[in-house]
Amino acid sequence: MKVAKLFIAVLLLALPINAHAVDVVRVVSPGGIEAWLVEDHANPLLSMQFAFAGGTELDPVGKSGLANLAAGTMDEGAGDLDSRAFQQRLTDNAIHLRFNARIDEFSGNLKTLSETEDLAFDLLRLALTEPRFDDEPVARLKSQIQAGIRHDREDPDTLAFEELFRGFFSGHGYALRSEGSEENVAAITADDLRAFVATRLARGNLKIGVVGDITPDRLGRLLDRAFAHLPAEPQVKRAADIAPKVTGRLAVIEMDVVQSAIVFGHAGPKRDDLDYYVTLIMNHILGGGSFTSRLYEEVREKRGLAYSVGSNLYPLDRAGLIVGSAGTENARVGETVKIIRDEWRRMAGGDLTADELDRAKTNVTGSFPLSFTSTDKIASVLVAMQTNNLGIDYLEKRNAYIEAVTLDDVKRVAAQVLRADMLDVIVVGKPQGVTPTP
Repeated sequence: MKVAKLFIAVLLLALPINAHAVDVVRVVSPGGIEAWLVEDHANPLLSMQFAFAGGTELDPVGKSGLANLAAGTMDEGAGDLDSRAFQQRLTDNAIHLRFNARIDEFSGNLKTLSETEDLAFDLLRLALTEPRFDDEPVARLKSQIQAGIRHDREDPDTLAFEELFRGFFSGHGYALRSEGSEENVAAITADDLRAFVATRLARGNLKIGVVGDITPDRLGRLLDRAFAHLPAEPQVKRAADIAPKVTGRLAVIEMDVVQSAIVFGHAGPKRDDLDYYVTLIMNHILGGGSFTSRLYEEVREKRGLAYSVGSNLYPLDRAGLIVGSAGTENARVGETVKIIRDEWRRMAGGDLTADELDRAKTNVTGSFPLSFTSTDKIASVLVAMQTNNLGIDYLEKRNAYIEAVTLDDVKRVAAQVLRADMLDVIVVGKPQGVTPTP
């Protein structure tokens, strides 16, 4: 019976919702806690995403990986329930509860059937306010994290991205990997984890998105049930804004592999930039359009230089980037890097057609419904809308922002943003045809 209930819950939570039918309602609980809600009474279930501003970039010196370890251990026992009892209570009632530490936020996901809502929100409250951090689960999660860190030392893509971010953000929390180092993880104590919960998780830095079979009144009462006991404001200040330190360098990390990993990037727009949507379309044409982008066409289709290639906007809370990657055999690294820089220059020089613009706008607007293929995704969109101050009517306006982008807009922004000479490039492998910057 328990297995059947769990299977039904997982199946229902994966069902899509019609993007055109999304109606977002602002809910404020009796205790003043706000959430954005999309009601969907077709199935007896609820999915909630929530995020606290401030992520792994705020980990203290010598304790990098603290937020990540907290995310792994907060559901490993809380209140009077030890790890086994807490996890069994979740499993027996088909409740899914997970926490996640990202660079700019500490987030969570709660999924439950309607009949177990009260219990689900009670367990969430315990995890947020009374996590146990017992010795066994903390030691077990530390060991798992450290094993992952050791594994990543052999992954070319991970090493390349880490080196790119170290160069961009030296001296800032963004330069540190979210999982920390083996030594830093080992140094974290249960008291550190308790201090993390007490100082970082508060009502004042919380955003919530909910989708499912629930009314605003009922949701308001449950919000207070789970979150009302949190402190009003966090006790840790957010990190300062930082301009990425870009130099146009080319760095090589030697690794004995047949295919080199290439990552590249420089400064880009933050999410609140007035030209964000223009830059989004520009990058879609350049490298973000997967099989339709210029990088894909020139690097892979025409020349077969790389197995994969592309670029993306990377808007962080405190900085903005445009970051790309490619993977190619060692002998062709030099040629691949040259073509990437050439395409950067071509776009910056205004070589752009109306047909490319129209196709990009069609692709970007047409792919938006993919954000609504599950209740989890919709709840995540609701949180992102709040975090980025997009307005509760953003879903109605978003495509109009894209359609308003003109050819002159893209040419102007490309000339301002794209700097081939300032494109930092990191290569991990045994590349040929490239000379590292001294």
